Amino acid sequence: MQTLGIIGAGHIGSQLARSAISVGYDVVISNSRAPETLTDLIAELGPKARAATAAEAAAAADVAIVTVPLRAYEAIPVEPLAGKIVIDTNNYYPDRDGTFIGLDTGVDTVSEMLQRHLPTSKVGKGFNHIMAPDITTDGTPAGTPNRRALATSSNFDEATEFVTKLYEQLGFDTVNVGPLSESWRVERDQPAYVIRQNKRELIENLARATRTGAIASA
Repeated sequence: MQTLGIIGAGHIGSQLARSAISVGYDVVISNSRAPETLTDLIAELGPKARAATAAEAAAAADVAIVTVPLRAYEAIPVEPLAGKIVIDTNNYYPDRDGTFIGLDTGVDTVSEMLQRHLPTSKVGKGFNHIMAPDITTDGTPAGTPNRRALATSSNFDEATEFVTKLYEQLGFDTVNVGPLSESWRVERDQPAYVIRQNKRELIENLARATRTGAIASA
């Protein structure tokens, strides 16, 4: 089974570690402090998990998950992630992250920023519009009526395919938003953001998304 390198051990990162291990993945997880601060989490996760630095988690990863505050995205190690799929869970909160003019004016997306920082990686958006506790509780088998759906977005088919596979393994349907330039449709304050929705409802909410700034007025 593949190893997921999870960079960020907050609410989303910890829940993804629990979920990934439950379906057979090995996990190497890091935070912004030091591996020894993750002792309790690793004890809970068991033998398929270990703590590491961000660079070590990136190097060990077959696929990486970046789940750090947006303000810290430029600290993500670049070289160990070269050629790898990187799932981006980030969202933009100006009161936490400071302001980014490209996001404020609608000429950029969170995941495009990470893709530029990781120019040789294959970034795919995932798990950014679901509350952390729901990751381990809302998944259901394929074919379940009203099954929850989540969106993904990437410039690379391989990344889209992996996120789709992981969603399915964890019990979610997938809607492909398209390239990273369209990933704003599931960002903060859009109709699809952090609400429970099935595939049909998610498609409708993506279509209802509206964008302010330069792109919307162009």
